[in-house]
Amino acid sequence: MGAVMGWLGLLVYRLLALYSWILLARVLVSWLPVDPYHPAVRFLRDVTEPVLAPIRRVLPPVPGIDYSPIVAFLLIMVVQRIVLAVF
Repeated sequence: MGAVMGWLGLLVYRLLALYSWILLARVLVSWLPVDPYHPAVRFLRDVTEPVLAPIRRVLPPVPGIDYSPIVAFLLIMVVQRIVLAVF
C-alpha cells in the first residue's frame, strides 16, 4: 500500500508540474500577437480557464493586469508541497 501511495503522490506532483508549464505557456502566449482561434491557443485557454476564472472572481480587478496566473502558480506550489508531505 505504501508504494502505491508514493507512486500516486509522485504522479499528482508531476501532473501539477505539467499544468504549471501549460499555465506558463498561456501567460507567454498572451503577450504575443497570435491568432486567438489557433488550436494550440484555444487548447491553452480551455485547459487553464477552469482554474483561472474562479481566481479572477475572487481577486479585485486591476486594469490591464491579470494576477490570476500568479495566484494559480502559488496554489500549485502549495498543493505540490502538501502532496510531498502526505505521500
